[in-house]
Amino acid sequence: MNVLIKLLLNAVAVFALANILSGVSVDGYMSAIIVALVLSVLNLFVKPLLVVFTLPVTIVTLGLFLLVINGLIILLADKFITGFSVDSIWWAILFSVLLSILQSLLRSFLKKEKK
Repeated sequence: MNVLIKLLLNAVAVFALANILSGVSVDGYMSAIIVALVLSVLNLFVKPLLVVFTLPVTIVTLGLFLLVINGLIILLADKFITGFSVDSIWWAILFSVLLSILQSLLRSFLKKEKK
């Protein structure tokens, strides 16, 4: 149940950011849920491999290259999902940063409700 709530919160965050950012678009609520699901899977399987392969660059840039990796994950999701589009790597990086912030805020509200 907790996983389903997190997935729906991620979908809400994706939909909200797609409406705010002009370089990111999502067709509807169902597409936002699919984007949230695909991003979760990509973050689970692909991101650790990219982090390991780019470890020297990440160390030299003091971790800032992880933003680029997150942007690449967003662009990869763009290629898999037809109802989701991102214009450039810069929009993907901005979307990734804002999505992380919004997810943290939504999850903190969820934790306060449980207590």
